[in-house]
Amino acid sequence: MTQPSFQHRRQCLQGLSVIALSGMLSGPSAWAADGTQRPPLMLAGEYRKGFALGDARVSEKYDGVRAYWDGRRLITRGGNPIAAPAWFTAGWPAHALDGELWAGRGRFADAVSTVRQQTPDDAAWRALRYMVFDIPNHGGRFEERYLALQTVLSALGQAWVQAVEQAPAPDAASLRALLDRTVAAGGEGLVLHRASALYVPGRSAELVKVKPFQDAEARVLAHVPGQGRLEGNTGALWVEWPGGEGGQPQRFKLGSGFSDADRRDPPAVGSCVTFRYRGLTAQGVPRFATYLRPAGEPGP
Repeated sequence: MTQPSFQHRRQCLQGLSVIALSGMLSGPSAWAADGTQRPPLMLAGEYRKGFALGDARVSEKYDGVRAYWDGRRLITRGGNPIAAPAWFTAGWPAHALDGELWAGRGRFADAVSTVRQQTPDDAAWRALRYMVFDIPNHGGRFEERYLALQTVLSALGQAWVQAVEQAPAPDAASLRALLDRTVAAGGEGLVLHRASALYVPGRSAELVKVKPFQDAEARVLAHVPGQGRLEGNTGALWVEWPGGEGGQPQRFKLGSGFSDADRRDPPAVGSCVTFRYRGLTAQGVPRFATYLRPAGEPGP
């Protein structure tokens, strides 16, 4: 296995932490290492036992492209402009909105393909919905922001712009049953939002994802040649993960979840990828790790 340079490891850790640090930076947004200005997003943490459900609202977690409306244009989580058709954002408010460009359950790739295009495809955009879950600059608690959001979108009256439905969170057993039904129907999972929470940029314990699996990001260290059917292509990636909360960095082989196209043109050494896993081994290594996509939003 090719050993990564210290600089590669350092850049990966910086890249994975820049969003979490955004809440500590002054000004309207944070800056990435490449100079791109990132929107000041509130990011969801992972659900933990002990999260108080009495003051929470639950919604479906939409597997789309995170999109921030800054009052004049749509931009990705990484700060890249989204080339939406003029009609799609016509009449939108002059204040910020936070949501997801969504093509429907199981159609993440379609949303990515549409958003990536520099010249918007009207037919493809008509298949997207902007699922809005917050008004970042409102200043009130989430329950107040959600009421304001419903008023704004009702006045807007565009079928492709919808407020994400929020409901009081059930007890833990009912929450698990709701998660199972959502996933069985093709959904990715659920989101719990503290009703009393303010919109604070950065990773938040007041906003959490509830999924049957966890996602994380790791730096690609090396490509492992494929064998048999995969000969001539990439069989797996050696990656380094900064580790979970309080954990140590871990190196492991990521070999499943790749399409044939991914194996022909794998993520570059030194880049970051997003993977899915189910808990950790006793040594702190992600269990059943599966490749999802290059890390970050699929921006231009």
